[in-house]
Amino acid sequence: MTDNLDNTIPTPCGTEDPGRIKDHFELFQTDEYKELFAYKRQFEGAHDPEKIAEIGEWTKSWEYREKNFARESLTINPVKACQPLGALFVAAGFEETLPYSHGSQGCVAYFRSHLTRNYKEPFQAVSSSMTEDAAVFGGLNNLKQGLENAYTLYKPKMIALCTTCMAEVIGDDIGAYIATAKNEGHIPEDFPVPCAHTPSFVGSHITGYDNMLKGILTTLTKDKKAETTNGKYNFNLGFDPYVGNTRELKRILDLFGIDHTILSDNSDAFDSPNTGEFKMYNGLTTLEAAGDSINAEGSFFFQKYTTPKSQEFLAKEGGQKTYNFRPFGIRGTDEFLMNLSTITGKPIPQELQVERGRAIDAMTDSQSWVHGKRVAVYGDPDHVITLINLLLEFGAEPVHVLTGTLNEPFAAEAREILAASPYGKDATVWCGKDLWHLRSLLFTEPVDLLIGNSYGKFLSRDTGTPLLRIGYPIFDRHHMHRYATLGYQGALNQITWLVNAFLEEADAKTGVVGQDISFDLIR
Repeated sequence: MTDNLDNTIPTPCGTEDPGRIKDHFELFQTDEYKELFAYKRQFEGAHDPEKIAEIGEWTKSWEYREKNFARESLTINPVKACQPLGALFVAAGFEETLPYSHGSQGCVAYFRSHLTRNYKEPFQAVSSSMTEDAAVFGGLNNLKQGLENAYTLYKPKMIALCTTCMAEVIGDDIGAYIATAKNEGHIPEDFPVPCAHTPSFVGSHITGYDNMLKGILTTLTKDKKAETTNGKYNFNLGFDPYVGNTRELKRILDLFGIDHTILSDNSDAFDSPNTGEFKMYNGLTTLEAAGDSINAEGSFFFQKYTTPKSQEFLAKEGGQKTYNFRPFGIRGTDEFLMNLSTITGKPIPQELQVERGRAIDAMTDSQSWVHGKRVAVYGDPDHVITLINLLLEFGAEPVHVLTGTLNEPFAAEAREILAASPYGKDATVWCGKDLWHLRSLLFTEPVDLLIGNSYGKFLSRDTGTPLLRIGYPIFDRHHMHRYATLGYQGALNQITWLVNAFLEEADAKTGVVGQDISFDLIR
């Protein structure tokens, strides 16, 4: 390439057919764009490709791994999201509820787009649209006007309000602000506005989920405690990105004949049917049922590390027993169903016993392709534990287990589970780490498969490790959220994904013409 001394900019479009619009996959590979990118590197003063390759090789070494794990003040590609994301996520599961973010317009736009990109569904949420003046003088006026506008224009039954960094840094007292808005007539006195402090600079999306769920329960159950129980059981799935899991859980409970309340049923909010008629609110948990949840016989939580405050609230204020189960994989589902039967006095339906047999049969059919395979797993704490359990049941070997949150109880539980199996005894558990840490682990101690969200595709490309997308977010594949991973049906889905990931890799490695003696039709 010669220097562009006359400062002319190459024209990034061909003239051979001006009426044809090229897709970006093709467009950016044209000579015009290649030349444009080359001049861009020159303008930026980019390093020589040889130097970049040299440093790239060094980052694969044990020496770099030690330096990488020694860093303290930098996060590269985090394995977590901000608190408000979890708050908005849980709010969407309640009847005609409008999620409200007290902060700048950019914050709520980010969270809306994040959820939309995963679910391919529009997500309704509003904000106080705070700007520089609110950052200096406080967001009271923005909140009063925002609540009034949201209530008048969108006519929700409830507004669930969370904060962002700006509101937390300046110390906005949102409880007092909401009271002021009601006293001044911006919204009715009896209109429910549960709130939660969800600063993005501490915790993660699962922290925000818990804070908002507790806020909603606190508001809706106020003065609702009765002398007797209502005969129902509460169920909460936590920050579970698979709407198929909520539907599968409801199917299981219906088979048992258990009267229940799902605390935040957002399955339709993130998977609504296209009927040709717009429906703004799709949360399925009624406010009445949520308010009566304080009188339940007991509450089941499937993510104990996501919901500690909500569990404590129901145990203390409701005086009810809380249960923690993870009905994922064979053993986890067994444990849940047997305890559910004992607690409720209802027998396990025959249909579920048949489904268990099918899942066991599938695992037996495919175990030879999974047994002994080395796997790296990352994601939220409870989600990671469910994957560890499934891998160990299958005879796979979890090698690297990583989560972005600092959670020592999770680490202790994960290590105990791994140490109890010959397939997990050599695994390492990493808390509060990011995907750049995982990159070093994959280069220095390679594995056969990586399991996690879409952000792992860059690790997959760099390290040559195949990626199985399970978790949140999944931006680059469609419709995965509609599947169930819960129960025996969910176990069957994950068994299918897992073995087929190894079969796809087997085809990729053996499909080279001339070296394809093992490119088999039957596997």
